[in-house]
Amino acid sequence: MALRPWSAGGGGGDRSGRTGGMRCSVRVWVLLGTLALLFLTSLLFSLTLRGGVGLPYLDSQGWEMSRRVKLVPNYVSLRKLDPQESSQQKTCACVHCVGDLGVSDWFDKSFDPDISPVWTRNNIQLPSDVYYWWVMLQPQFKPHSIKQVLLRLFQVIPGRSPYGSWDPARCLRCAVVGNSGNLRGAGYGPVIDSHNFIMRMNLAPTVGYEVDVGSHTTHHFMYPESAKNLAPNVSFVLVPFKTLDLVWITSALSTGQIRFTYAPVKQYLRVDKDKVQIFNPAFFKYIHDHWTRHHGRYPSTGMLALFFSLHVCDEVNVFGFGADSRGNWHHYWEQNRYSGEFRKTGVHDADYEAQIINLLAKAGKITVFPGK
Repeated sequence: MALRPWSAGGGGGDRSGRTGGMRCSVRVWVLLGTLALLFLTSLLFSLTLRGGVGLPYLDSQGWEMSRRVKLVPNYVSLRKLDPQESSQQKTCACVHCVGDLGVSDWFDKSFDPDISPVWTRNNIQLPSDVYYWWVMLQPQFKPHSIKQVLLRLFQVIPGRSPYGSWDPARCLRCAVVGNSGNLRGAGYGPVIDSHNFIMRMNLAPTVGYEVDVGSHTTHHFMYPESAKNLAPNVSFVLVPFKTLDLVWITSALSTGQIRFTYAPVKQYLRVDKDKVQIFNPAFFKYIHDHWTRHHGRYPSTGMLALFFSLHVCDEVNVFGFGADSRGNWHHYWEQNRYSGEFRKTGVHDADYEAQIINLLAKAGKITVFPGK
């Protein structure tokens, strides 16, 4: 059998086909290798970012809020916390804290922690609606300029608030002691005196009633016509109803020129000037609008002291509010045959205020000691 002669052309075509195939394979492998290298580089870059600065699409859904809290320490106080988050945060070291959110929707809806109960240099200017409401509580024929009166007053007293913000490491316990006859024979004296702040109001005496009402006082709430001298370690909290009341306190702590408002008042007042505080009319109206809901012409001094404490204290215990066990409404230091007179004045709505106190107790914001 004759052999086919070897053809240079045929042999060369075969070799060139194999060479072209090899070149194509090399290109494919180079391309695959490049893609693999890019993938590995991207993966390593992503892992590096996750362990370092981080990006939103690499983190969980709650990343933004958690990082904002870390980067801006005060951010928590500036944003509204959702119920689940707020229920896990404690504002104090007490068992029950007034400032804790998520405990009562009713309370959280009305409670405004940002409004100051004290009138100071920093909030000297009243909003117009507050001003017109306040000056009509006890209208004057010739009202004074509030700003000028306050500036003179703040030359005599500090004009600043001594109260800070919530502190998770603190448990500031406060007793708000009313003047009800249900304190007589209750024996609450030692319990009341165990508190950090003890708040009393108007003419409330302690001498001779120590067993039932205690002997210590840190804050005493009064208006000019009910004012009395206080011990040096007691804060006099003036509840003003008119600009003349501000003129009076300035006078009573200095020149003694004012002796009469709508009734005789003390010409001079012996109190610690550095501890005098002025109840903020804006806070007054806040209680009237948000809590007593316009029941009565304005809230009683007891309600003012109670909500003052809810804004400066961590734990609030209430004594001497409401009627005694026989239904009598009278002061613990006097015998009052007309037990219902307080409820009939029309100035305060004692029944509605009692409802608010019961709701605060049910919400876990206060503890009420009922007395006898």
